[in-house]
Amino acid sequence: MSDSRRGLLLGFLAYLLWGAFPLYWPLLHPSGPVEILAHRMVWSLVVMGVLLVALRRTAALRAVLRSRRTSLLLVVAAITITINWGTYIYGVNSDRVVETSLGYFINPLVTVLLGVLVLGERLRPAQWVALGIGFLAVAVLTADYGRPPVIALVLAFSFGTYGLAKKSANVGAIESLTFETATIAPFALGYLVWLGAAGRAHFLGDGAGHVTLLVASGIVTAIPLLCFGAAATRIPMTTLGLLQYLTPTLQFAFGITLLGEHMPPGRWIGFGLVWLALVVFSVEAVRNHRQELARSAEAAAV
Repeated sequence: MSDSRRGLLLGFLAYLLWGAFPLYWPLLHPSGPVEILAHRMVWSLVVMGVLLVALRRTAALRAVLRSRRTSLLLVVAAITITINWGTYIYGVNSDRVVETSLGYFINPLVTVLLGVLVLGERLRPAQWVALGIGFLAVAVLTADYGRPPVIALVLAFSFGTYGLAKKSANVGAIESLTFETATIAPFALGYLVWLGAAGRAHFLGDGAGHVTLLVASGIVTAIPLLCFGAAATRIPMTTLGLLQYLTPTLQFAFGITLLGEHMPPGRWIGFGLVWLALVVFSVEAVRNHRQELARSAEAAAV
């Protein structure tokens, strides 16, 4: 198997696993969203610590700790990914899977918007068109829901901010996630201890299967991340960017089929506008990437 094909399969697997998360988190009932999030943080740190030692990345983590700027950026990343994970678990376990999928559908548009607002990037005309359609979609969905799609917006902006912080920090995936989970895990562990002392924890009182599922949340977190990291080094970013739509597509499909969430006409119109915006955005991105490759080839030839 060629390296690029292996990368494509690993990227597909990463987004497939992320897309299947709506089927996993409800299995952790009767644990509430905050308890699940706390366990996910604690066990993710255990898994990442093992990987850090096994892959001999401890020196890279020490280098991160020596940089104040990088450490602060990763603290921001830790906070925003905690908000993202917690909101996602809450959305899935409160039967709002379709709304969570909306968050990840509009995430590429939010990422572009953050690039303009925070980094001062300039957008091409088609990107402005895609953003305009995206804003219209949010307005339509707000009218349909009778409220702003808060879960979707929190997911999109938290993950967009997370990506911005990670991009600015420019740290490897293993040491980065180890740092992030190590930042939040002490608070998560403290919460779990308090929950147990108050007699409200569900870790040991619901059978061995429940314990296994909670502990496995760390592995469930790590595996798609490692697949993603391996894919990112093997295939072009445009390919990886197009693969990302697999996750919210699966979430949306699970929401309206297996989980039976209601989709009135106004919601279909809103989602249709989001998908239109993503088509414009993706076609423009692929076309611009090809033009840049052509210009680079011409420059090399000269």
